Amino acid sequence: MSTTVETDTAVQTYRAVQATEPGRLALTELPLAEPGPGHVRIRVEACGVCHSDAATVEAAFPIDFPRVPGHEVVGRIDAVGEGVTPEWTVGKRVGVGFLGGHCGHCARCRRGDFVNCLEQPVTGAHTDGGYAEVMIARESGLVAIPGELDSVEAAPLLCAGITTFNALRNSGARAGDLVAVLGIGGLGHLGVQYARQMGFRVGAIARGAEKEALARELGAHLYIDSVAQDPAAELKKLGGGARLILATVSSADAMSALIPGLAPGGRLLAVGADSEPVRVSTSDLIFGERSIHGALTGSAADNEDTLAFSVLQDVRARIEVVPLDQAPAAYARMMSNQARFRMVLDMSA
Repeated sequence: MSTTVETDTAVQTYRAVQATEPGRLALTELPLAEPGPGHVRIRVEACGVCHSDAATVEAAFPIDFPRVPGHEVVGRIDAVGEGVTPEWTVGKRVGVGFLGGHCGHCARCRRGDFVNCLEQPVTGAHTDGGYAEVMIARESGLVAIPGELDSVEAAPLLCAGITTFNALRNSGARAGDLVAVLGIGGLGHLGVQYARQMGFRVGAIARGAEKEALARELGAHLYIDSVAQDPAAELKKLGGGARLILATVSSADAMSALIPGLAPGGRLLAVGADSEPVRVSTSDLIFGERSIHGALTGSAADNEDTLAFSVLQDVRARIEVVPLDQAPAAYARMMSNQARFRMVLDMSA
């Protein structure tokens, strides 16, 4: 049987913002449900608005409408389903990221590859997410939230944070290496901070001289204006090229142009998504043994590492906070690249 906090049992509905058809978000009320085996129910306190939410709202993924988007979710457990381990108790503050929890028994899970679990739901796409006052989550996807972070500031770290943090720490780059971050947006402004705190020599690449002050404020040692300069050529001047380029922009063309700026053995690591292909000369790969890779967020444990490192090194997302009923406007602001730099829904507002 599930365990439920008594003060919430009288509340039979909750507010949510659903994608009702491609491109349309609408505020509604949904009936309260009990969590099934291996799941918990969360009273959502905050949810980030992420560019990946477009996979749901614009139906880039196969979506069964209506669906509640949102995968940067922080809240408190208020009901626990059968079989959930004692670690996850009523009242505990938890988060849920893009990956909604591994199954534990598929071929990838049996080899410990939880990120690529074959039966893992995407939060807010395969299951209802955090644009709501309540959501149901799989136990294996739960993230413990440290007390040093409030819910609003923790939310964007559960996707934008882990995406850049995990990519950098698993990249093979070493302290002192030149690491370039392409783009200073929702992902890039966190990538620059993490790269600096990991001990890399950080180069920020963005469009326009006016972004240099922000890049240096975030921790960049140097700045390359991709409008006024050839970024690949500039990187080559800096000791022969970058050991790593973290590509956070959603532009395959911008990524392609930077590959010649990699040092021998260097790696371009894509975390920004574009439907267009990255184009590369085979000679740029062969002569210098360069490579192109992608990185997909991380496990629930990786997310806890992200939060712990963020507390330790004082890394925070720059956010704009709005109430739940303004989710459609927040989504539109994010999609138009006007957000500076992450939108967060605050359910208490």
